[in-house]
Amino acid sequence: MVIKLFNRHSIFICICLLAGVIAFTMLVNIGHNRFHEQSSAVSKSVSAPSAASAPAATAVTGVASNEMRAVWVPYMNLNMSKEEDKSEKAFQKKFDAIVSGAKNCGMNTLIVHVRPFGDALYPSAYFPWSHVVGGTQGVDPGYDPLAYMVEASHKAGMKLHAWVNPMRIQVSGTPSILAQGNPYNTWKSDAAKTGWAVDSTGGKYYNPAYPQVRRLIADGVKEIAKNYNVDGIQFDDYFYPTQDGSFDKSAYDAYCASASKNGTPLSLPEWRRGNINALVFLVYSEIKSVKPNLPFGIAPQGNVQNDMNMGADVASWCSAQGYVDYICPQLYVNFENTVLPFDTAAQSWRKMVVNTNVKLYLGLAVYKSGSDADSGTWKKSNNILAQQVEVGRKTSCDGFMFYSWDYLNSDQTKEEVQNVMKVLNK
Repeated sequence: MVIKLFNRHSIFICICLLAGVIAFTMLVNIGHNRFHEQSSAVSKSVSAPSAASAPAATAVTGVASNEMRAVWVPYMNLNMSKEEDKSEKAFQKKFDAIVSGAKNCGMNTLIVHVRPFGDALYPSAYFPWSHVVGGTQGVDPGYDPLAYMVEASHKAGMKLHAWVNPMRIQVSGTPSILAQGNPYNTWKSDAAKTGWAVDSTGGKYYNPAYPQVRRLIADGVKEIAKNYNVDGIQFDDYFYPTQDGSFDKSAYDAYCASASKNGTPLSLPEWRRGNINALVFLVYSEIKSVKPNLPFGIAPQGNVQNDMNMGADVASWCSAQGYVDYICPQLYVNFENTVLPFDTAAQSWRKMVVNTNVKLYLGLAVYKSGSDADSGTWKKSNNILAQQVEVGRKTSCDGFMFYSWDYLNSDQTKEEVQNVMKVLNK
């Protein structure tokens, strides 16, 4: 199926790739950051803000009320596996504090991790229960966490986007146990499915080179859209975990053998981007088949070169129809970044989003505020995030997403958060 796709749309792909080259040249060498999960080790040492201690939000006045003000809620903030009380009531109490605290900080949307490791924080026909709620992968917690999270968010007047990691199964021993029914375990005993899941760089990942794998991921997303009243679905920035050709050598060799009969095969990076484009296009189509107005978005890295290297063809997603409804680059740099300052990065992404049907949100690094990150430059001011919001508005972006929930009211970030709230509600 992939081979036929390339033959049929080779001209289109070449045009998109050329656009991608032009776009990512503008953003070369920002510096590679696996922002979401790499900062998890730091986030464990930060206390989550409580509803009582979070600063109170003020009414929105001069800014459009539909401006996106979202906060990412990573799986670590929902983790019940190490709690003595793993009951439904305990989970609800934990999530209620997140809803209340985020709303008090001026947020209107939660981006909640519901499938972090090829698992699910909801009953799924495709993926096992997550260890996050069951303690061990595959263990039914006895309730539906996602159903409650949607209900609680809406009751508080907030929206909820379901955050899905499409390809990751296990990283650095997390989760420690994969359920017997996990596709990784069922596939490895079937010779016909060799290569569908791959062990690489200390982790386990789905291989999007195969149409059956892309179908599994898309069906899993469609399941969320069909069964839950979520307000959006989002992929994060993890696609191919390595540029090493051994990851998918058999699949690529098979493609080259077939494609060479009709011309010159695509290079490995081009072929991988084609696989991810096919996945994203399929996911988008399946969501729209269930709920045509349900937004699908992706939060790629701010470094476009890194995106392209891992198979994320962000230039095509920002220009062509049928991939995403919104894009949220993780612009986790400040104005003093020596390679690409924040304002330059924001303007570059604004220029890249040429499809008027695609909204542009900017991902902001709350977790770096007041820290020693980036040679201590985040300690030089307590209004960096506030300035970034102002720059984002001047570049006509559609809103902001903040990483992450557990930094909204820590001692490290308190002054920055208070100052950005003043600007958000100005």
